[in-house]
Amino acid sequence: MGKLLPFAGMIIVILVQVSSMEITKAAMSSGVNKYVLIVYTNALSTLVLLPCSFLFHGSVRLPWTSSNLYRLIPLLSLLGCIGQLCGYAGMDYTSPAMATALLNLIPAFTFILAIICRMEKLEWRSTSSRAKVFGTVFSITGAFVVTFYKGPTILRLSHQLLSSSQLKWILGGLLLAIEAFMTSAWYIIQAMVLKKFPAVFTVMFYLCFFNAILSTTYSLVLVRDPGAWKLRPDIGLVAILYSAIVASTFRVSLFSWCLWKAGPLYVSMFKPLATVVAAAIGIVFLGEDLSLGRVIGAIIIVSGFYGVLWGKAKEESLGSSSHQDPLLQNRRDDRSCSVCE
Repeated sequence: MGKLLPFAGMIIVILVQVSSMEITKAAMSSGVNKYVLIVYTNALSTLVLLPCSFLFHGSVRLPWTSSNLYRLIPLLSLLGCIGQLCGYAGMDYTSPAMATALLNLIPAFTFILAIICRMEKLEWRSTSSRAKVFGTVFSITGAFVVTFYKGPTILRLSHQLLSSSQLKWILGGLLLAIEAFMTSAWYIIQAMVLKKFPAVFTVMFYLCFFNAILSTTYSLVLVRDPGAWKLRPDIGLVAILYSAIVASTFRVSLFSWCLWKAGPLYVSMFKPLATVVAAAIGIVFLGEDLSLGRVIGAIIIVSGFYGVLWGKAKEESLGSSSHQDPLLQNRRDDRSCSVCE
């Protein structure tokens, strides 16, 4: 159960994330301001997380003076706010399919940052390390195959396309790439914070609180039309409620728990699955075509995904066996001592 729960949790996280992208894109296409969406989402998430923090942790106090949390929490909030802003703007200029495709840069960025921060070990002679490296490359490659290689059509339904100018498309892609890097850095710092203080709802409350302050500050400057702040019973209100309660509060809290349990590289490897989910949603609900490229890309993604999981499982099994076998550990120690002598 200890290994199954993070796996199931990350599947739910991906499903919620992709569905939130589709709803948010529909709201922005109907004329809802993206900056207003960010502000209302962060503010409502803060209000929801406040009672959750008291319910699950008893208080919202953090040990500010006894650790580096007073530095890590604001930094984490700043990275999250910049990533959120770039993500909304990039998706506004492109499409949810493009956004999910560039999410696949996150495993590569996270893997590099995790090695730099010594959260992951890279030993090329080790089979598990090679499996993680090749699995990461396979997942990213498969995601880009799904996005950029169409191939012959296997199943044709009523097709819908999102139009966008080339300049906006390129700018949106760059913003989404920046979001991927910020998200990777967010994973690393979030893992550090939860290691020091594993109270997920309390940490998420402070993050959403600081995000609400930051997003309100720049949105008041960028949004000049007072009418843009009015809430109406339309897709915009649905997007705010879904983003705040489900996509932000529930998803991010569940993701943070999975991050605390399994580590940053494990959770980042689920990002390529978002491309498969987005393609499935596009086929079922938007009437897009099922092409050979999507099938081949999905197979490559799943192969790389299980390669990384196998590498992580092999590392864990080797680590547990070395701890459980003191005779083997003593032999290793004797061998190292003889070498030193």
